[in-house]
Amino acid sequence: MIALRACLGAGLLLLGGCSLAPKTTLPASPVPPSWPIGDAYLIASEAALPLLSYKGVFTDARLQRLVEAALTGNRDLRTAYANVAAARAQVRVTRSAQFPELGVSADAGYSDSEGSRGVADFSLRGGVTAFELDLFGRLANATEAERNRALATEAAARTVRLALIAELANAWAAYGADRDLLKIAEDTAANARDSVRLTQARLAGGVAPRTDLRQAEQIRAAAEDAIAQQKTALAQGENRIRLLVGGDFDAALLPASLSDVTPSIVALPAGVSSNILLRRPDVIEAEYDLRAANADIGAARARLFPSISLTGLLGLASDALSGLFDGGSFGWSAGGDATATIFDAGGRRAGVAVSEAQRDAALARYEGAIQTAFREVADALAVQGTIAERVRAATATSDAAADTATLTDARYRGGIDSFLASLDAQRSLYAARRSEIATQLLLVQTRIALFRALGGDSSAGPAAPGPSSSSPPPPDLIRGPCFGRRMDAGSSCPELVEASGMTIGDDTDSP
Repeated sequence: MIALRACLGAGLLLLGGCSLAPKTTLPASPVPPSWPIGDAYLIASEAALPLLSYKGVFTDARLQRLVEAALTGNRDLRTAYANVAAARAQVRVTRSAQFPELGVSADAGYSDSEGSRGVADFSLRGGVTAFELDLFGRLANATEAERNRALATEAAARTVRLALIAELANAWAAYGADRDLLKIAEDTAANARDSVRLTQARLAGGVAPRTDLRQAEQIRAAAEDAIAQQKTALAQGENRIRLLVGGDFDAALLPASLSDVTPSIVALPAGVSSNILLRRPDVIEAEYDLRAANADIGAARARLFPSISLTGLLGLASDALSGLFDGGSFGWSAGGDATATIFDAGGRRAGVAVSEAQRDAALARYEGAIQTAFREVADALAVQGTIAERVRAATATSDAAADTATLTDARYRGGIDSFLASLDAQRSLYAARRSEIATQLLLVQTRIALFRALGGDSSAGPAAPGPSSSSPPPPDLIRGPCFGRRMDAGSSCPELVEASGMTIGDDTDSP
């Protein structure tokens, strides 16, 4: 009660208001203070996790050119930019209610009666048409809520941008793997054709049965089918990259093989502290959603109290246009009104309860975002810690299968082994080579996944959209010095305030 009286007194003195929003208190991190440890995890406790731009992780100039084109032409990213622009404009719409509304009007009339001279009347009026005294901070909290939603939308745009870069890198790497798989299918088909010719010759000489020929033809047909499938996969891979880029691109920017990709995707080391997750744009978005929900509570609480509005009018009136601005033509008036709801069946208090429940949900989403981020990073680290051994094992298996296939074929040609043994060796070699490519691709995908899971590239703002974009990103939110900066209670971003008039206020209950 004392706080409410103080709020009323300060508000009446300053024609301003107090905030009834609760203080935003971020919960303790719901994840362990460090990454999991054990045989499956790669530990590098001597180095903190780096914050790199995509150019520091994806070092191939061809991939960088594709990323730059995607940051300009991708339609999902353009949509995200437009959403940021709309959210920023909505802040100004909501904030305008905190200021007086000024208006002006003019009237002219003429009256004439029989036997008398006509009279012309002129009037000009201007003044404050509406101004609500924000004694309880309803309007200020509404503005604060929209401001935090705008910042959450900016973080969402960064999430789209990060996902776009990661997806493009994955598509680029997958194309290189498909080129390798096509080469494997072509080699297998060539060997199968040789086997068919050899078996036909042995059949004609009465050395081999017809079943050997039919089995060789099956292997050839399967390899030719694999060639057709891989050509389809390559065409679809190009289509996927074209969609991500947002237009046509130079085919010379595509990799020739997976071995062309792997060295250009830099592995990121693991750090000690899991606080790095607070850089992730989805976590930042959830935090600003939580702050917006807190401000909504303050606005809902303020609706429990009366609303006071002021109006004022200044005017000039004259029956002759030349005397409109004479001293005697001037008049003024002022007024005010207060409205208070006596009974609404608990609707306004229920509105406060709704806002508080939405705040609790936003808090749970914030904690869930951190936990999800931790799980994604930990999963990527678990794969990264063991993938080198898997690659070595897959390579050794492929080498052994190739040697087995060569020896078995020689033994078959020499009449020592059966043709079935030779076919089995060829099938094993084909499967081993495909498995080796899949494991090598997993190594690259894990590095990309770790870059994305850590919220990489937070230090670099996205490129401006192309000339065909109708809604360019607001520079102060997307590319400015406050890009991705976390706003703790009481902190602000001066550069953002200077650029757009927005203020990240102190979330306190004091006036």
